[in-house]
Amino acid sequence: MLQQSVMMALGLFVFGLDTAPYQQFQRQTSWRHPSNSRVGLRPASQFAGPGDDTITLSGTLYPEITGGRVSLAALRYMGETGKAWPLLEGTGWFFGMYVIEEISETASYFFADGAARKIEFSLKLKRVDDDVPDIIGAITSELMTLL
Repeated sequence: MLQQSVMMALGLFVFGLDTAPYQQFQRQTSWRHPSNSRVGLRPASQFAGPGDDTITLSGTLYPEITGGRVSLAALRYMGETGKAWPLLEGTGWFFGMYVIEEISETASYFFADGAARKIEFSLKLKRVDDDVPDIIGAITSELMTLL
């Protein structure tokens, strides 16, 4: 029996060899420090909390071997719902709830029928949660909806 390895899961979409294996994971986290001007002094800044937390996954698909257009279409559909999805790494690490902000793809090396042999993709995710109890409630709600 062939066992599928899970690189990461966004909601019910599993990133793996037969869907959309990514080759790069990039995360950017920021914190807000707004400032106010002061006469004769440097501006005073104050920590105002976390800012944006974005993750970009990018990779190359070879539809004969890995996932292809169907995988990217599933991710596009998820993005069009506007919903936040739990993001879990295959190790079990929970990143939080993320929305899909952007998907880009570049197809090249075509077959005679126009199907791409190679598809490069990039997926940009943005964290939208603040409270872990709300996350658990959202996950439970999504599961009940699907069942």
